Amino acid sequence: MDSIDGKIIAQLGAESGITSEDLGSRVGLSPSAAHRRVKALEQQGLILGYRAWLSPAARGNPSTVFVSVTLTDQRQATMMAFEQALVRTTQVSEAHLMSGESDYLLKVLVREDDSYERIHREVLSALPGVHRLVTQFTIRTLASEA
Repeated sequence: MDSIDGKIIAQLGAESGITSEDLGSRVGLSPSAAHRRVKALEQQGLILGYRAWLSPAARGNPSTVFVSVTLTDQRQATMMAFEQALVRTTQVSEAHLMSGESDYLLKVLVREDDSYERIHREVLSALPGVHRLVTQFTIRTLASEA
């Protein structure tokens, strides 16, 4: 990766829907050269994908809740079962394997037409291997990637 690739990544990070023509003009390349570079970055795994940045209204005006999850044990089978079930959980927007007191930290989005109580009872508590859930409700988000 060279400095032009770095500029391309910065431009796409700020505006993923930019055209090859605009991208090329911003980084000093022709549109076809910019397109080739983007494809190469994708093939190298440096660009993982593109997404639309939706407004809160489009996402159902969700509240953000962070949930620390402690499993019954740290055996590989327990963790794999939990992770495999977790990926089918639509309310969880992020999941991180953590060091420290809890095993996982989940970012849960609760739509205004749903309740955290229901998600806690029917979804999170039902995941395999869950021993304890500790919930923190977001008061206000100061910075976000989307």
